[in-house]
Amino acid sequence: MILIVPAAEPGRGGGHLTRCVNLVKDLRAANRSAFLFLSSQTEKTAALLQSMKFNIEWCINNEAGIRNEPFELIILDSFQTSAEELLRWKKIAPVIGIDEGGKCRDNFDFLIDILVPEKLGKPAANIASPSLLLKNFTEDSKFRFANESIRTDKNGEQQTGRINENEVKTIDVNQSIKILIAFGHEDTAGLGVKTISKLLKMKNNNQFDITLIKGALNTPDSSLQIPDSIKALDAIPNLSEHLCEYELIITHYGLTAYEALFAGTNVLLAHPTKYHRKLAKAAGFKSFSIKNIKKQYYLNSNKERKKHPTAGLFEPRLNNKSLAGLISGFSPVVNKNCPVCRGNTPKKSTARFNDRTYKRCPECGVIYMDRINPAPVEYEKEYFFESYKNQYGKTYLEDFENIKKAGKNRLKIISQILSRIKGKPSVYKTQGEQNKNCELPSLLDIGCAYGPFLAAAKEEGFSPAGIDPAQDAVDYVNQKLHITAVRGFFPIPNSTLPAPFEVITMWYVIEHFKDCVTVLTEIKKLLKPNGIFAFSTPSFSGISGKSNLGKFLSNSPADHFTVWSPKMIKKALSLAGFKVKKTVVSGHHPERFPVLGKSAKNKTNPIYMIQLVISKLFKLGDTFEVYAVNKN
Repeated sequence: MILIVPAAEPGRGGGHLTRCVNLVKDLRAANRSAFLFLSSQTEKTAALLQSMKFNIEWCINNEAGIRNEPFELIILDSFQTSAEELLRWKKIAPVIGIDEGGKCRDNFDFLIDILVPEKLGKPAANIASPSLLLKNFTEDSKFRFANESIRTDKNGEQQTGRINENEVKTIDVNQSIKILIAFGHEDTAGLGVKTISKLLKMKNNNQFDITLIKGALNTPDSSLQIPDSIKALDAIPNLSEHLCEYELIITHYGLTAYEALFAGTNVLLAHPTKYHRKLAKAAGFKSFSIKNIKKQYYLNSNKERKKHPTAGLFEPRLNNKSLAGLISGFSPVVNKNCPVCRGNTPKKSTARFNDRTYKRCPECGVIYMDRINPAPVEYEKEYFFESYKNQYGKTYLEDFENIKKAGKNRLKIISQILSRIKGKPSVYKTQGEQNKNCELPSLLDIGCAYGPFLAAAKEEGFSPAGIDPAQDAVDYVNQKLHITAVRGFFPIPNSTLPAPFEVITMWYVIEHFKDCVTVLTEIKKLLKPNGIFAFSTPSFSGISGKSNLGKFLSNSPADHFTVWSPKMIKKALSLAGFKVKKTVVSGHHPERFPVLGKSAKNKTNPIYMIQLVISKLFKLGDTFEVYAVNKN
């Protein structure tokens, strides 16, 4: 279920309401259960809904009833949302803001900018494209703008088809000019009548064929009279389809301005607010002052019209989807609290991308991800072969011995910590040194894959077991390595594994969990007192994150739900009941340093060695390992 909430209060115009009404209808046509929320309705609002043939059963008026419904997503088209209102909606479901211009813009889970130009969309939205305004990017679209209109070419012949953005009509001021004036459903500033008044005072005004759209929500002002010579209409059905019939559209910044541009019609804008003027300027539209319309009008009419700065934005984008087509595919995965410490969600985002938003917990410091759709990753055989090879140049099994060797180094650290805790000599044994009188320390490797770490643990005197969601990997561990492994996603209920364990490990696994609180709680239960919990994970405080955190996060895999760093790990794990004994920063990449990194690609280059030393000295590796103990 999707709830659409427009700005529908008096004085907000009808553009937000109209867009939301169409969005609900289009989502319904796409078989999504969408509803429109209107806290109150006036007679004019009801008349507008009726004129748009909106099914009143799709409208919800009582906010109290919403809380009992399983809404998956809430969309606010509110212009400027207050902090109180946003918080109220976020308690119900993930919230997407459309063209949000308020101070709480960055507090939204996701942002879509359609009419807000990139210059003003700060912070940047997850998705920004004026093309979402238009529904006719495919030939078989049932909607039509200028692409189905009939027009006359330079040879006087009639042609049908989409007008290119550069094929804008040339206005001949010596002949009759068809002008459409439309300032939305309300026009509380009376810009329509004021514009007419100025136009009629111009020379050759008898050549103007003017049509005024008063708007269905318009409140008449008795001091502003519409001359009898002007065609005054409450509305034009399917207005976008008729814009190409005019030589000039006079409106304010909004949907009609973009549709006119797409239809190949000249556009002039006047502004009811300073914000509208700011938007128009940032988008590159030609604006005019009501008091000085004569000069600017002829300037726009007589000179050859240059390519509009936003014209290129109308090329097909986002897989040719309309706004409804885009939203109909959403199934958001959003954290109401920090997935590591359950702390309150931060007010602002750390970074936004098309499919996800990153936030940083103010309490434990971890960066975590909210997704518009679930991560498109499956942990089966392909993940360890094709995907792994694409990233590392070899399959997981081809890399088995290298991973196993790294595992032995990690086991040495684990063994040393265990010996210090027990007050005994190190249980770490080189190959061939087996003490049969010593009880082997039990070890569970979560996300064991094909078992290189388990093989290393077995050789070094541990009693290992593993868990992995990939059946092929589990079969390999059981049948080829003769080590116990079970299939499933941790935690596995009613597991037959011999808990409690002295050691539990996760090597590049913890970042894959959506809910680390549950995972850490279960690990604590499965560990003996003073048992060791060790894991490795990418670091956002390495050279890549420090150089460009946004780029680092954009390159983060789609299934990495949390991103950690050595600096915040002590606090995060302490909140979960663990005490960090040792951290090892790894993944040093001198070639990723800014400026001199390009010169450090060759390991024999002195610059490589210098930057490698700097990276190790200042702990700038892009990954790290953690070794912690279970606090009593």
